[in-house]
Amino acid sequence: MKITECRTNHYENPLGYHFENPVFSWKVTEAEGKKMAAARILIAADEKMADVILDTGYQTDINPLAAPVSLQMEPRTRYYWTVGVRTDAGEECSSAVNWFESAKGKEGWKGKWIGRMSKELDSPVFYKEINIIKKVSRARLYITGLGLYEAMWNGEKIGGELLTPYCNNYNSWVQYQTYDVTDMLSRGGTLSVMLGPGWYKGRFGFSGDRVKGYYGDSYKLLAELRIVYEDGTEQIVGTDDSWKIRTSNIVFSNIYDGEWRDDTRKAEPDSNAIYTEAPKGSLTARLSTPVKVREEFPVKELIHTPAGETVLDLGQNITGIFSLRVKEPEGTVIHIQTGEILQQGNFYRDNLRSAGSEYFYVSNGTEQTIVPHFTFFGYRYVKIEKTVCKDRAEALAVMRRKKEDAAYTPMQDAVKDCFVGLAIYSSLPGTGKLVTGNPLLNRLILNTEWGQKDNFVDVPTDCPQRDERMGWTGDAQVFSATACYIRDCYSFYYKYIYDMETEQNSRAGMVPNVVPAFDVDSTSSVWGDATTIIPWNMYRFYGDAGILEKHYSCMKSWVDYITSVNQTADGKNDGWRRAVHYGDWLALDGEGGTDGVKGGTDDGLIASVYYRLSAQLTAKAAQILGKKEDAEVYEALAEDILQNIRKEYYGPQGSCVTTQTSCLLALRYSLSEDREGICKALKALFEANGNHLQTGFVGTPMLLEELTKAGMNDLAYHLLLNEDYPGWLYEVKLGATTIWERWNSVLADGSISSTGMNSLNHYAYGSVVEWMYSYMAGIRQAEDSVGFRKVIFAPVVDPRVGQVSCEFNSASGLWKSAWKFEDGHNIRLTFSVPFGCEALLQLPLASQDVFADTDNPIFSCVRENICYLTTGEYEVAYRMKSESKTTESS
Repeated sequence: MKITECRTNHYENPLGYHFENPVFSWKVTEAEGKKMAAARILIAADEKMADVILDTGYQTDINPLAAPVSLQMEPRTRYYWTVGVRTDAGEECSSAVNWFESAKGKEGWKGKWIGRMSKELDSPVFYKEINIIKKVSRARLYITGLGLYEAMWNGEKIGGELLTPYCNNYNSWVQYQTYDVTDMLSRGGTLSVMLGPGWYKGRFGFSGDRVKGYYGDSYKLLAELRIVYEDGTEQIVGTDDSWKIRTSNIVFSNIYDGEWRDDTRKAEPDSNAIYTEAPKGSLTARLSTPVKVREEFPVKELIHTPAGETVLDLGQNITGIFSLRVKEPEGTVIHIQTGEILQQGNFYRDNLRSAGSEYFYVSNGTEQTIVPHFTFFGYRYVKIEKTVCKDRAEALAVMRRKKEDAAYTPMQDAVKDCFVGLAIYSSLPGTGKLVTGNPLLNRLILNTEWGQKDNFVDVPTDCPQRDERMGWTGDAQVFSATACYIRDCYSFYYKYIYDMETEQNSRAGMVPNVVPAFDVDSTSSVWGDATTIIPWNMYRFYGDAGILEKHYSCMKSWVDYITSVNQTADGKNDGWRRAVHYGDWLALDGEGGTDGVKGGTDDGLIASVYYRLSAQLTAKAAQILGKKEDAEVYEALAEDILQNIRKEYYGPQGSCVTTQTSCLLALRYSLSEDREGICKALKALFEANGNHLQTGFVGTPMLLEELTKAGMNDLAYHLLLNEDYPGWLYEVKLGATTIWERWNSVLADGSISSTGMNSLNHYAYGSVVEWMYSYMAGIRQAEDSVGFRKVIFAPVVDPRVGQVSCEFNSASGLWKSAWKFEDGHNIRLTFSVPFGCEALLQLPLASQDVFADTDNPIFSCVRENICYLTTGEYEVAYRMKSESKTTESS
């Protein structure tokens, strides 16, 4: 018996994170017992667990998914904890010692906000010489800087994180990070901090010509180094006007346009830091999980294009930076540009719109390794060229003239071995693994995984490459369940929801389409409903009601906001339906056809359906939180909305089943009492369109699930496996390594279809992978379960796929499901149920005699052909019935 994956507030050994009370979780493996009988949490002041602060005693009702403990935490204090578990088989085991360390809490700062006189965009370095006078026992650095900061001790980077203090609604809150620097401070030296514009004061958002950043226009730094010596004395070094400022070799940077490093830059005389105003937002301990370099990509291929360019191909579209080793004569300017695709064999980047997405390096004649500091790129291809110029403007002019200018030369082939792509993304522990017998499907799954990693850089962005890279709420919402199958996203989404709360609080409950909002102050159905759907998905996946408690007021205020918009002076109460919405975004059945953006499904219908859904989720949250009166109010509101939908769209005026998405909405949300009629209409719509999909952001995430529930498994698999346009495998066949924004982002001849709005790295349509986990593999959570304590194993099998193997390390433990066709009729299935969990198994196309095998433990408890499973491993093989269609799953 082992106790594993111990977490505090869903973090592993968190240092300096923002939470008021600890909430503990853990998993049990390798136990003889089937479930937990009792558990006990111990918290101590020392790692040996001798100085016990709190002992819960063994409790039978403790929740291993989220066990809150009331503890008055002191600032800057490390606490140690263990959990002991007893099972129903009489086993008892204790975990290893874990820890969590509080941040500064409500105590004041010895450091003060400092800045510099100049407001230029180059990156200044603030520094302070520090004497270490005795042997260090413990040292912590508490720090934040705006726009972005990198802290160093004697030139060595502290923490290894990128883009700190991350992307926030800075008008509401500013994160600070805590670093354990004990091992670095063995001797005296220099604490230095370099700042870059970032999201705070650099160009970002849709006001692309803004020189002044949206949130501020000056650099700001706040830091406090606390050193505790072995004799118990303490030394505190805070930022003040005694700090010095020197110039760096980073003369320009921003998120969209890249960076310029000039190693020939002459150092200006050092200056003194000045005291500066604090930013508007309140200083808050971190919530963002670390963004770091997670994977490295050597160059897969060096390409000499027909245009005479030197282009490097990583073989994978990534979000990240790079490492380039160079040695060029002094004054040589190396110019690096990034792109997602080649066109006619040449480098291409027009779909990046105004984003420069480039890097300039000016050599001082020595060998150097270039790594960007305050920017990132979304790219697969890299064009590298060089020239000799006196400044950036002249270098750009030479690059435009290229071969016509004698100063221009492409890089030599040796650059291939000197360049490494560095993929960056937030800390997201892997939870899902899904492999099929179809290589194209496997590539689709991998593309979706990369789409998530590439767009989970602190904020769930829509895309990582063009002049956008923003936290669009609709994209985040439709992908959230898929994301939680693939990776542990609780902490990542918690920070996003926190930002969403700050935006709503300043907008009377309205959710902006982008979070953090920057200069976007509009809202839409489906997009704004992220504030109810994402927290609900978090609760369902992780079983921690704390997210509902934390965000309930925002769920409620969003529904109340819609209600206020909906009320009209004429009493029709249709204001929300008539508001501007994105609708079934990028569907193919709108007036604009394949090049349009708005689908053909009535925007008002979609708005009303999601208004009702948000009211329902708010009612459910209220019920869970014990807010009975609220629950009744929002349940009644949801019912009123439903009746209004039926009257408006299914009454004498006519039925709204004219598009695939409208039918899917009717099935998913029981909008019509004529389910059979809706199913027939949906089938007819597909037949009329050659059994091709036309759905957009609203319809696509629910498409295959509703077809499966309607008994149309053949059609669901047909759509999944379709290799022509439009379909998921169409882009795989064309070489995609991530998910496209549009179904036709690239045409069949390899040419890109649009430059106005065309990303090759969106994740919204990757939401199909949720169906692949929950239906194809058959690991679907029961409606009366949270945290995947109870699963319905009901794999939807198809010989065209051949086999599926799936693992999902849920909040409750590791679930496994696999099936394989041994020939055209015989199938073998295996399942694994983790400790403390149960499953209902529905065997696909199993005849009655299959259940008569009493020697197989899989059939030890069968009722109405449903196998009831407890913790354990199971396997069964049988000859399937000849029926070609399955019935609707329960």
